[in-house]
Amino acid sequence: MKVVISDPKTGKSYQAEIAKENEGQLIGRKIGDELDGGIAGALGYKLKITGGSDLSGFPIRSDVSGPRRVGILLSGKPGFKSKRKGERRKKQVRGNIISDQIVQVNTTVIEAGSKSLDELIPMKKEEKK
Repeated sequence: MKVVISDPKTGKSYQAEIAKENEGQLIGRKIGDELDGGIAGALGYKLKITGGSDLSGFPIRSDVSGPRRVGILLSGKPGFKSKRKGERRKKQVRGNIISDQIVQVNTTVIEAGSKSLDELIPMKKEEKK
């Protein structure tokens, strides 16, 4: 499972991989829940869950309860971006509870730790061809 940590102070995002044995700490949590950043390698940080997506790419919506995937009529984000005013469409989205089907969890920093995220989560360098 991947955790994307957004830092509103710097405007940067960091991506961290969670080990299989630590995924259990995220399963069952809802959008809006706070968690310890130590799960994602950000020791001393406090994170808030803001969204995510499942293994097929369907987004998590905070207004759909449960961990299930459902088709609902949408008029806005997340899950649908209208091209015309008043447009609505039926789209598949995921509920607000994190399950084993979720592959990415989006979070924001609520409380910063003593070290910066640059030090705790190193950026991956792109390999040259």
